[in-house]
Amino acid sequence: MAELLRTERLAKSFRGLVANQDIDFTLAAGSMRCIIGPNGAGKTTFISMVSGHQRPSAGEIWFKGERITERSVVRRARMGIVRKFQTPMVFDNLSVFENMEIAVLGAKGPAAARRGRIGEVLDLVRMAEIADAPVKNLSHGQKQWLEIGLLIANDAELLLLDEPTAGMTAEETHATGALIRRLIRDLGLSAIIIEHDIAFIRDLHAPVTVLHLGRILVEGTFDEIAGDTQVRDVYLGEA
Repeated sequence: MAELLRTERLAKSFRGLVANQDIDFTLAAGSMRCIIGPNGAGKTTFISMVSGHQRPSAGEIWFKGERITERSVVRRARMGIVRKFQTPMVFDNLSVFENMEIAVLGAKGPAAARRGRIGEVLDLVRMAEIADAPVKNLSHGQKQWLEIGLLIANDAELLLLDEPTAGMTAEETHATGALIRRLIRDLGLSAIIIEHDIAFIRDLHAPVTVLHLGRILVEGTFDEIAGDTQVRDVYLGEA
């Protein structure tokens, strides 16, 4: 698969405190990667640099072969790099459909095409049957799925998902994993996922990158990571 994202010796410091150091990371188009690590490992700082919310102190970022290190959040979003934060950012007083309408306002083409796009995305995230429901009446998990739908409606290519299952029930967590796998398989999207739920990470069957003290500690399959002595010491704990 073609390379979608690459970072080279990416680093970020805050007043002398090193959050990330020498991050060399690659992601192929149509794939996903999970990032785990203890609190303070630099996970959120890393995806903040990829999304453009933080400017690197050093290093480079490449997306689809273009250097984007200094590009703004807006320019990166237009290229297809979109981010979901831990707390759903949706309009509670509007309906599911109205939230989607706002998401596609800037899309080119006739209104009928935009409405068709909304229908496609609602089907994909399995919310078509509740399109008229007020968002304030949705469960926490449904709000998370709606926000993922809003990102997809904006022609996302790379999803940056920061703890997408936080606060979810076990059933919602399982459904979220199925949704992410479906987006990768059916739409050819790519995703970087930060999570603390190890069972969720295991069920995604994706490569895992472990960060520790701002650096990449180890990368591999879930089984390789779970069996690594260094990872067990700093994060997973002894079996």
